[in-house]
This record gives sequence, structure tokens and C-alpha cells, in this order.
Amino acid sequence: MTTSPSDVLQDAPAPAAAGGQTPHRRNRWFAGLAIFFVLMIAALWVFLHLGTWLVIQDPLAPADVIVVLSGHMPYRAIEAARLYGQKAAPQVWVTQPEGPAEELAQMHIPFVGEDFYSQRVLMAQGVPALSIRILPDATSNTASEIGEVSTIARQSDIHTVVIVTSAPHTRRVRAIWKRLVGDSPRLIVRHPVDDPFNGPRWWRSTADALDVVREWLGLANAWAGFPAKPGQN
Repeated sequence: MTTSPSDVLQDAPAPAAAGGQTPHRRNRWFAGLAIFFVLMIAALWVFLHLGTWLVIQDPLAPADVIVVLSGHMPYRAIEAARLYGQKAAPQVWVTQPEGPAEELAQMHIPFVGEDFYSQRVLMAQGVPALSIRILPDATSNTASEIGEVSTIARQSDIHTVVIVTSAPHTRRVRAIWKRLVGDSPRLIVRHPVDDPFNGPRWWRSTADALDVVREWLGLANAWAGFPAKPGQN
């Protein structure tokens, strides 16, 4: 069988592109590089917004009680007093964190908990003593605080609760409330207006970075249904 020159040209492989690559392989390489850069930009965007996404500040609405969660004393109590002054609610509750009272008592050393000082801060900021309630049970973490607050709120026919906590802690408070309590009582989450947490530049401060890592781990635990036992706040 005789092969014509035109048949030989048709059957010959396509010439390789410059550098020994075919156009198809070169296009795949550029596509992979473009995807890599898009993923890197997306990862950078997520990293930069890890702090700001944690912070929520719900609009104020008429409420029955303002709750001061333990920690970051005196800033949370100061903010609660400010909200009380704005008539956000007629009473303020203060959670009671666990402390070394028993251990110190064995050494005959008196212990005054954080709730004592939060109460004094509230009174110094103009909240009447009769409007302040220290919750009875000592709590070790946010989940137990929310459990106690919601139980007493339902027993007291309270429908709306304002919880005051630190800025990076607000998102996790809402997640835990939704998981453990639901929509009744209604939750309003607030943080101090002058909270020092710098969400947009959280990586520049060791304290802010630790807050971000702790809150994201806590959020993951809450979303997963608390497979890890919550520790201290």
C-alpha cells in the first residue's frame, strides 16, 4: 500500500510547545497556578477576618434582666451598669464563678470571689443594691453559666435576657445559648463599647491572638455538641 506525503503529514504528532510542553499541558499548569493563587487569597482573607467575625453586638430592645458573665472584671460590670442606666432592664444578675474558697478555707484564709467585686462595681456605677442579684450556683464555664441563667429565667417568667460579655466571646455565647436554650427566653448579646479587643488586627497582640484561638476552639466544640467537656471561660 502506497502512503502519500499528505497522509504522513496528517498522522504526524503535533509539535511540542516551547520548552517541550504541549499547549494542553501548559494550559493545565496555568490553571493550577491560578487556582493556587485564588486559594491563597481566600485563605488570607479568612485569616484576616477570624477576629472580626467573632464579635457581635445585638441591637438593644426592652428586656427583663441584664446578666454579667464572669471574667474580664470590671469591664463587663461597667457595661451592664451603663445599660441599666439606659433602662435596658430593671435588674442585673451576676454569675458566680468557681474559686479556691474551699482550699483557702482549710488554711483559714478568707476568699472573696469576683462576683463580690462585680456587685461593688455595679453599685459604684449607680445600680441600686436591690436591683442586683448574685446567682446562687458557682459555675466553671460559659455553658454552665448559660444553663443556670436560662433555668432561673424560665422559673421567673423572664422572656428577654441581655448578656454582657467580652467582644471576642459574644459569638460563642450566642452559639452556646442556641444549642442549650434555643429561642426562649430571647437572647440579646452585648459587649463593652470600649472593649480593648482589636478584631481587625488580632494577630498583633498575644492576648487577642489567644482570645481568637480559644473562641474558635470553643465554637467548634459547641457546634459539635460539646464532645470535649468545656473548661474554664
